[in-house]
Amino acid sequence: MIFSKTEIREIAIATLVLAFAFGNTIGGGIGGYIEALVVVLIAFLPHELLGHKYVAQRLGADAEFRMWPTGLLLAAAGSLLGFVFAAPGAVYFSPKVRGDFAWTVHRFTKREVGMIGFAGPAVNLVIGTVSAVAGFLTGTTLLTYVAMFSFFLAFFNLLPFGPLDGQKVMAWDKRIWIVAIAMAAIGYFIL
Repeated sequence: MIFSKTEIREIAIATLVLAFAFGNTIGGGIGGYIEALVVVLIAFLPHELLGHKYVAQRLGADAEFRMWPTGLLLAAAGSLLGFVFAAPGAVYFSPKVRGDFAWTVHRFTKREVGMIGFAGPAVNLVIGTVSAVAGFLTGTTLLTYVAMFSFFLAFFNLLPFGPLDGQKVMAWDKRIWIVAIAMAAIGYFIL
């Protein structure tokens, strides 16, 4: 994967703000913030980088994460009131110019856009399931937090409204969307 300096800076800022926001809701002082940072590193970064960015680049797109300052402000402010609105930013992708002529541009199909949209929540469903089972078997609270946050991210992102992933997935394949959002909801509410 290819990263620009701007992208690295913005993903770092988004990660730290999300960790601060979730740390406020977890509580427990500095330990709560450290736990929140671990949760965000395990659930949020793979969603954006191993999910959306990786799949977009594999499909031939230029893809970079960009933070959403308003979303980060809402996450931080909301956390002081006891809830987190987690919309820190997104991976934006665009077709690369292919061939010798600028007008030879790959147009993404509905399937490709749906696959890119589904990739982030799919990563969270895997992380959530593995973390939930491991947390149950070991009794580790941190793994339960990772599972909860992963299922929450998957569910929230699969809501069928633009610009969220759910709209892209529904446009591509409603069956995949139904199964994925059901898995995310069940996983989150069980925990």
